[in-house]
Amino acid sequence: MTTTSAPSSRPLTRQVSHRVSQSVFDGSRLRVVLLVDVNDGAQQQFLEAYEQLCNQVASVPGHVSDQLCQSIENPSQWLITSEWESAPPFLAWVNSEEHVQMVEPLHSCVRDTRSLRFHVVRETGGPAADPASGKRRLQASPRIGDGVIRHALTFTVKPGSEQTVAKILSDYAPPEPRVDDTTRLMRTSLFMHGNRVVRAIEVRGDLLAALRHVARQPEVRAVEEAINPYLEQERDLDDQESARVFFTRAALPAVHHVTAEREDPDAERHALYYPARPGRGMELARLLAQQDEAAADDPRNPVLCSTIFQRDDVVVRLIDVRDGLDAGDPALSLGLLDPAKAAELTTFADGDLTRLLKLARMDLITDRRSPRG
Repeated sequence: MTTTSAPSSRPLTRQVSHRVSQSVFDGSRLRVVLLVDVNDGAQQQFLEAYEQLCNQVASVPGHVSDQLCQSIENPSQWLITSEWESAPPFLAWVNSEEHVQMVEPLHSCVRDTRSLRFHVVRETGGPAADPASGKRRLQASPRIGDGVIRHALTFTVKPGSEQTVAKILSDYAPPEPRVDDTTRLMRTSLFMHGNRVVRAIEVRGDLLAALRHVARQPEVRAVEEAINPYLEQERDLDDQESARVFFTRAALPAVHHVTAEREDPDAERHALYYPARPGRGMELARLLAQQDEAAADDPRNPVLCSTIFQRDDVVVRLIDVRDGLDAGDPALSLGLLDPAKAAELTTFADGDLTRLLKLARMDLITDRRSPRG
């Protein structure tokens, strides 16, 4: 396949396939819903913290508007909705250190929060306009999902401790896959690249419930405690705020996923780490997404499934590959068909794609599928 990359500003909805189950690069408006359970008696404190946050977020690029609502049935339940020009500017803000510090006053007066993000597909007033017109910027067509939520966590360990950490992370019993009647852990894949750890999970059902379920498992808690001395970012799992901040910073959201219509039960799972140039992480993730969508139509493509995770300048691509990572065209496996573009967006030293594939390849630590049931 010799297709070239599309301009980074081009909405992916124009070429979206029914195989694509997830993407933040549609170019359409984003609606964010935050459900908040406020501590008893802390409603005024919460309102004041929101007013401060509202004034700060109003100047964030891409932010359009927000509303704060209080339940008429339970005054402890609040709802914050916000609208953004598109998903990328929201993700750039919500994953920033600025956001971590900005929302700190809110967390001191709430019991629980739950964030939901939606592309606007239709609204009162008729069908979506042509995205090229720029009038309404609604998602042109619904995506076809597979019921699986994909998420990842990433953190770094102290240089020199990599082998010790890898052994700790590979040597424990997997957690119970069943969370409840509607949620189940499907797969957990853990990789390392130098001193960076990436743990990718696939969940059917409620992601937040699954993450809390895993955190309560004794074997998982023991592993987390064992790696604490080796983490570059200190944390105290017995301190709720310390743990929250650590895992907020460690979150590595899935920004795009595509599955080809070809299946292979023997496909191998690999992860590739792309060292983005400063400030170019989102642009790099968008380029990889565009090229993965185009490549999914090519029967010669060895990549059967691809999920791109991105936060700031950390970009990881999780792929299921037939016949091994090195068997096919390295450009297709790497997802970068243009060496010049790769050099522009990454810190790879040269444009030889075979060498770049080796540099990007992460070391597999564990890859566990839950039993069917």
